[in-house]
Amino acid sequence: MSAACREATDAVAPRLVAEQRKDGVDAAVAAARRVVTALLRTGGGTGTDMDVVAAELNALADRLTETAPPVGERLAAMWRGQGVTRHDPVTGPENALAPPLHLDGKDDGSVEGVVTLDLPYQGPPGHVHGGISALLLDHTLGVANHWGGPSGMTAELTLRYLRPTPLFEPLTVSGRQVSVDGSRIRAVGEISAAGRTCVTVEGLFINKHLPRPS
Repeated sequence: MSAACREATDAVAPRLVAEQRKDGVDAAVAAARRVVTALLRTGGGTGTDMDVVAAELNALADRLTETAPPVGERLAAMWRGQGVTRHDPVTGPENALAPPLHLDGKDDGSVEGVVTLDLPYQGPPGHVHGGISALLLDHTLGVANHWGGPSGMTAELTLRYLRPTPLFEPLTVSGRQVSVDGSRIRAVGEISAAGRTCVTVEGLFINKHLPRPS
């Protein structure tokens, strides 16, 4: 996508991720991420009274649950406004499972973000779990489709794990749409660290509302 084209469409450019706020639920969720990481870093053999920690956390969960709206109402609310970008498990600032990854749209139609993953995302010691890499790339390709052209539902992902993806280091996650053939949308992406590609992905997405090829 050319710079001129992007400038012409800036007024209607899609929002790719939600901006993380410094207060409210975003701040609470950021604190929850710290707790999860701290539990993993602490473990059970450090002398910390984990029974007390568990009681405190359960009390907090009870307090939150008592004031939570019905699940159906909450599900509807999560899809309003910025919708999925606030609660999804990759970029969502309201989701403690999300790192979160912040993705930016580029003039060439691609999207890219940098994220550093800690122990909650570990597979092999010191490295990212392969399923987490797949999650990051699946979502990134979806965002790339949203940015670069028509989007659709994931039908197929082919990942190639070229080398272990490190924890505790900045990872560049990128994706771009490469073709649209009727209802079939194809996109590619990768995760890299220190300039070296760790994981690549090719994705097929389906949008049944797109016209059939002539």
